[in-house]
Amino acid sequence: MLLLVGLGNPGAEYANNRHNIGFMAVDAIIHRHCFGAEREKFSSRIADGRLGSTKVIAQKPLTFMNRSGQAVGEAMRFYKLAPDQVVVFHDDLDLAPGKVRVKKGGGHGGHNGLRSLDAHIGADYWRVRLGIGHPGSKDRVTPYVLGDFTKAEREWVTALVGAIATVAPKLVEGAGAFTTALALLYRPPSRDGDPNTLPGKNTTE
Repeated sequence: MLLLVGLGNPGAEYANNRHNIGFMAVDAIIHRHCFGAEREKFSSRIADGRLGSTKVIAQKPLTFMNRSGQAVGEAMRFYKLAPDQVVVFHDDLDLAPGKVRVKKGGGHGGHNGLRSLDAHIGADYWRVRLGIGHPGSKDRVTPYVLGDFTKAEREWVTALVGAIATVAPKLVEGAGAFTTALALLYRPPSRDGDPNTLPGKNTTE
């Protein structure tokens, strides 16, 4: 079993924030792979599904970002999961917009959602780091992450989460299989605004 966790803040006013790209990725997986109806449990919205033959629980904590670990810890204890069965999708200021990196363990880098997860479940879970870029100075970080993606940004966000949903079954095979499949389907936006999807690829099916 895998627990796929999207980090974000609940409520319509936060839905399109850069900080909510983790929610967006998990929503795309739920839709693409026809998971069951969402329901509230573990202070979260959860949905059951499968990626290939592997049972998956998709979780979006409703506790707000800085208490995400509390909700994820509840789910892990209920399903008797180890940290390496948890895959967390989250925004990352240190990666260029649209860049994706996957790693197990590591520091929280000042991310309040990861800080909470580390405190409640330890650091040995998988992180899918979704780059949103950096606003340039520390004092601009909060309004930046809590700001909505611009119209131009939404183009690459839609392409990215669609590609993630398409290749999500590769998560079962490991980080390498997932990142390789994603790289074949999607490329991040370039600085001069070139298209970010590869020729002939449809990442939103």
